[in-house]
Amino acid sequence: MTTPTQTTPLPPLNALLLARALFKRAGSQRAAGALRTRYDAGHLDTARLQRYNAALGFAANALPVTFYYLVAQRAHMATMLDPRFPFRIAGMIHAGNDITEQCRVDAGRPLVITTSVAIQPPKPSGAIHVVLDTAGEQEGKTMFTCRSDYVAVRGARVTRNGTRHEEPVHGTQIASWTVDASAGRAYAAISGDWNPIHLWPWSARLMGLRSPIIHGMHTVARACAALEQDRGARLTAISARFRAPVPLQSEVRLFANPAGSAYTALCAGRVAVEGAFTVQPP
Repeated sequence: MTTPTQTTPLPPLNALLLARALFKRAGSQRAAGALRTRYDAGHLDTARLQRYNAALGFAANALPVTFYYLVAQRAHMATMLDPRFPFRIAGMIHAGNDITEQCRVDAGRPLVITTSVAIQPPKPSGAIHVVLDTAGEQEGKTMFTCRSDYVAVRGARVTRNGTRHEEPVHGTQIASWTVDASAGRAYAAISGDWNPIHLWPWSARLMGLRSPIIHGMHTVARACAALEQDRGARLTAISARFRAPVPLQSEVRLFANPAGSAYTALCAGRVAVEGAFTVQPP
């Protein structure tokens, strides 16, 4: 088992790792409170960074704060595959994410990624959330942090009656984009997240969805790129709460207040993602 004092190589996030995740069994929650992992992530993959920037609307030489999530996500998956992690990974829902850059990562130096797990008390609905706190370090200094909130056990569903109306949003529309039918596979090729719900109609149906949906962090990255263009400056932090899925081949509209630090991504009249961001000081 991995302990806080051990540093092991961070495994790549790929189809093989996903296959292990699909068949991982649930275990006891008693040991999960002590679960903390430490991985050697090596150097930033600059070739992947260039593909990421080109696909999501960033400048070719950019280092977006959202790119750190690709490293953190690998650590999250490796941590959840630890025998001490008590939940099945298949079916877990990414409910929220917060990424903050303390110092810009030096692509020429290796990264060490530490992750700790916290199981939250059950919600009134019975839902159980798991929070993974990750830090990326270089030479002992924290460069970025990433907190991911996952729904590990779903609670009772709330039935809503009546006609659905478009949800009100604050701010003005600053961007819009249409999610291509192949966007899930394209983002998976960059991020390594080959969850079947993002790939094809048949694979999404096998996982219980009517149609494939785009990765939540794809929407956050597109929003980050658009916000940077709108503000004319780089973002050093962005948070996200995932409220509704974004099906492939759907339009996303991004809203933000010119004087504020909040954003909302709307899809089919529903808030898909909302959060806050921080602009790098001049």
